[in-house]
Amino acid sequence: MLGLVFWAILIGFAGLITIKVLPTLNEYYTIRSAINKIAKSNPPTVAAVRGEFERQQEIEYSISSISAKDLDVTKEGDKVVISFAYDKEIALMGPVFLLIKYEGRSE
Repeated sequence: MLGLVFWAILIGFAGLITIKVLPTLNEYYTIRSAINKIAKSNPPTVAAVRGEFERQQEIEYSISSISAKDLDVTKEGDKVVISFAYDKEIALMGPVFLLIKYEGRSE
């Protein structure tokens, strides 16, 4: 019986973490998709990149962790490369938090 309770607590805690982390993963993949779409259009200026990201942010309501000014825009050859990095703190219970560091760049 004690073993069953132990496994129930362990599976419950893993489920809690999964439920709290999945929305942040969804946001990360939405941001990556948005910057890949912007980079493929090959905008001429940094301001154009940021403007397009702000438009994507208005369309995709799940992007809230970064803004257009948090994007790093560079050029490699003739291609525009957009990169980003941010930290996400997830409150698990009481004073316990989970810190996830997300970063990505356009393809």
